[in-house]
Amino acid sequence: MPTVFGVPPSPFVRKVRVFLAEKGIDYDLTPVPPFDMSEEHRKMSPLGKIPFFQDGDVITRDSSIICAYLEKKQPDPALYPGDLGLYARALWFEEYADTKLVEAAGPVFFEKVVKRFIFKQDPDQAKIDQVQAEVQPPVFDYLEAEIGDNENLAGPHFSIADIAITTQLAGLIHAGESVDASRWPKLAAFAERNFARPSFKTCIEGEKQMFSAS
Repeated sequence: MPTVFGVPPSPFVRKVRVFLAEKGIDYDLTPVPPFDMSEEHRKMSPLGKIPFFQDGDVITRDSSIICAYLEKKQPDPALYPGDLGLYARALWFEEYADTKLVEAAGPVFFEKVVKRFIFKQDPDQAKIDQVQAEVQPPVFDYLEAEIGDNENLAGPHFSIADIAITTQLAGLIHAGESVDASRWPKLAAFAERNFARPSFKTCIEGEKQMFSAS
């Protein structure tokens, strides 16, 4: 059976797991922490990052490459738009999520969740305040405008663009945070709509159980 290697709370692991669920592909999950990777796993992931993915003799690294591989392997249901312009738009939002949105959501998750559960340290509230005051607003403003009155970011159908953006926002849930609906109502509604999808809901609920057991 195909295997995802990585820890569930990682937004990039979540991205691949949601993609697999939307495709209806069964898989195994092998927990691999990025902080203390074994020599065997480092050979499978030379950059020392998660997730990486094994499908028979094929080993694929990086969440974006894994999703692209899965789309080629099982085209239906399509999670990349067929229209060339929308395809480019979807790829852009995946890249934006993996870079710019990480800067807006990742530090809050790290300070309030990773530090507490992994390193047994208190969060740096000044860092959180700085990210929320200076980093998040322009990123959230941009996404609010791009979503507009649409349900999805890249055309009429749910796609990798929506998965990539939503998986980063999901980390805020575990940090006890959310998108301010009074300031960014369209982005907040977009996130809540996608959180309710079975693919996301299953992941998020499982992650919550992990933290409650810690």
